[in-house]
Amino acid sequence: MRKTMFEYKPPQDLLKNKTILITGASDGIGRACANSFADHGATVILLSRTQPKLEQVYDEIEARHPGRVIIQPLDLRTAVSEDFKLLADSIDEQFGCLDGLLHNAALLGARNPIEFYPDEDWKNLMQVNVNAPFLLTKVLLPVLSRATDGRLLFTASSVGRQGRAYWGGYGVSKFAIEGLMQTLADELQDTTSIRVNSINPGGTRTAMRREAYPAEDPNTQPEPEALMPVYLYIMGPEGSGFHGQAIDVRGFTGAMQ
Repeated sequence: MRKTMFEYKPPQDLLKNKTILITGASDGIGRACANSFADHGATVILLSRTQPKLEQVYDEIEARHPGRVIIQPLDLRTAVSEDFKLLADSIDEQFGCLDGLLHNAALLGARNPIEFYPDEDWKNLMQVNVNAPFLLTKVLLPVLSRATDGRLLFTASSVGRQGRAYWGGYGVSKFAIEGLMQTLADELQDTTSIRVNSINPGGTRTAMRREAYPAEDPNTQPEPEALMPVYLYIMGPEGSGFHGQAIDVRGFTGAMQ
């Protein structure tokens, strides 16, 4: 039986005066989060490698909320520590703190048996899906720690919680993300206000889903916008009770899972 989507009607100013960075913000779930967070009061910093798409999202948000959106073109496949440090320094100088960080960017990569998995795909996928979130989180922890109610949210997958054949590097990378989330949650629990969690959006009508399931009717999956009540809840004040949790959008009730 299909699980119902979480029903939540947040106040329009839920994220007022919050600054949130979203990776992979030019399309799909990242784009929906950018628009939704801005519509609920946040200033959003949008990171992606595709500048034309980023500019489209910028224009969408800027038209409704002037001055509350910033774009940061950056290719996570080639970014190095200094690139992330420059970004962190810029956020520190402009805002003084960061209230939320959503790691949404990811590559799907080849879907082969491990025996035949392309070496280059593995390297690129681990760089984007694991190394980049590690490096970006590391340099942003000081500004995240200054928030009074910070959020650090990693994007998970069901194939990163239970291994599945032929999901190769993608599945392995998502297992790594769960480990990074749990480690950070334990380290930060008593030293900062940052709440650290992972979120599994489940099947969603995105380009990555179409690539992974080319024979699937996309209309059988919800649009990214349908997931936003859960993302808003976790990013907002009511999400402060969630820490070190592996959250699933499907079946989410607002209670600890």
